[in-house]
Amino acid sequence: MTDMQRRTAPEIKAAPDTMTEAFEEFMETFEAFRETNDRRLGEVEKKLTADVVTRDKVDRINKALDDQKRTVDQFLLKKARPRLGGGSPEAGEHKAAFESYIRRGDEGGLRELEAKAFAAGTNSDGGYLVPDETDTEIGRRLATVSPIRALATVRQVSGSVLKKPFMASGLASGWVAETAARPQDATPDFSELSFPTMELYAMPAATQTLLDDAAVDIEAWIAGEVDIAFAEQEGAAFVAGDGTNKPTGFLAYTKVDDAGWSWGNIGYYPTGAAGTFAASGPSDVLVDTVYALKAGHRQNGTFVMNRKTQGQIRKFKDADGNYLWLPPAGPGQAASLMGFPIAEAEDMPDIAADAFAIAFGDFRAGYLVVDRMGVRVLRDPYSAKPYVLFYTTKRVGGGVQNFEAIKLIKFAAS
Repeated sequence: MTDMQRRTAPEIKAAPDTMTEAFEEFMETFEAFRETNDRRLGEVEKKLTADVVTRDKVDRINKALDDQKRTVDQFLLKKARPRLGGGSPEAGEHKAAFESYIRRGDEGGLRELEAKAFAAGTNSDGGYLVPDETDTEIGRRLATVSPIRALATVRQVSGSVLKKPFMASGLASGWVAETAARPQDATPDFSELSFPTMELYAMPAATQTLLDDAAVDIEAWIAGEVDIAFAEQEGAAFVAGDGTNKPTGFLAYTKVDDAGWSWGNIGYYPTGAAGTFAASGPSDVLVDTVYALKAGHRQNGTFVMNRKTQGQIRKFKDADGNYLWLPPAGPGQAASLMGFPIAEAEDMPDIAADAFAIAFGDFRAGYLVVDRMGVRVLRDPYSAKPYVLFYTTKRVGGGVQNFEAIKLIKFAAS
């Protein structure tokens, strides 16, 4: 092996056994990245170009950081797996009836329970409500897996649509003396935002042998099978869904230059160069976007981007030579950019000409997720024999509720 091959060959390490080991390995790699990138920047400053070996090493370590962060995330998902059991006697009765239905197709217990609760036994597509514990655990883990759901406001409804009135001009308010006449305001101009819920489904399959195995926790199996599938579909829809049979993502709304922003649109700032950051002052657009938000929203702001975009921003420094991107303070916490947390959303577009690859905003105020209460399961032993299919559905909606609270960065000259 030549000296150059020794310098560029990646170090082979055993896979970490715990989340703590994975996070420590991630932090060690970041220190190596910082040291190597500083060397690259020094070479650029002296020779106007970086040594090819140094540049390749930066890219390789950058990729390793992404891979190691993914490993940490996988440990977090395992930690968030549902732990079911316990509850009231009624919950135990529902759990037993649901297990009989899933394992053997016995509907009698669930029909009787839902009749007692004055609930319809099936919806239009058939199926039965899962026990409350399973429903809750699916929702809890979705918040762990789905980045936008974790940031947004989540409302539960019993109907199919949530309608929210609002005043674009804000509520009239002011000070008045105790005995003074109250001023007459003009008739308020109310509008209405509508958030319909759409059906989201997953269809895990099991063998009858698995279902007959008493050691298998059926509720945990159902929850574990569907939550990742639900989260992947939700994540894509909350970012870029077109509103047809799915939620409306924040990138699907009309986007306008922030200088001409108006209610109902999402404002953006251009980077100043097509498909990349500006050659001079590349981080200026990040600062402009942050300070485009009002102070109340800015203090709750979060950057949203995918891993590839983070890899580009990881190299940026401020005027004092400090890196703008900082690693998480501990396992389960977010990396930060200019002091604001970063949410990794792999459904955000990559950096490309005219792409809106970065969002920044107060998503708790800006985006609303609507969950219709209840997850339903329909047992189907016929369509894919010898496997038993479980058609699992929940109804979810979403959309922007405050157009002031979210800003975008467009990779374009203007």
